[in-house]
Amino acid sequence: MYDVRPDQVELDRYKKPALGALFIGVFTLAGCGELIVHDMESLLVPGFQHSEVIGLVAGFGTTFAAVPDVIAMLKRRSSKGMNPRMAAIMGVFQIVWVYYGLLIVSRPVVLWNIIAVGTNFFSVGAYLYFARSGKGTQ
Repeated sequence: MYDVRPDQVELDRYKKPALGALFIGVFTLAGCGELIVHDMESLLVPGFQHSEVIGLVAGFGTTFAAVPDVIAMLKRRSSKGMNPRMAAIMGVFQIVWVYYGLLIVSRPVVLWNIIAVGTNFFSVGAYLYFARSGKGTQ
């Protein structure tokens, strides 16, 4: 007889549903060729493509996601709990996103990443200010 480990039984239990989900996904995507959304001019904002309007809305959410932390830090007047490395790394790579947006001529990518660079570097600046003033760990 075969020796079956308990962890193999657990994996075997998920093999058929996973393969079924994969098959359904591939089958569904294969039949969606005609459902491709063609980018056209926006009815809400003439002169903009639909993709640009969606990009502006999506960029708003991701750009301002860090703002509540900055506001909380300013209200506390303390940098406690803030990680400046994360904000600095995000700011540096958002500069790369600005360059990428210029290369692909995408207004939403350029606009929101310029704002995000400013937000992240403001956050790092506030952290340094509070850390130097002795309010970093209060």
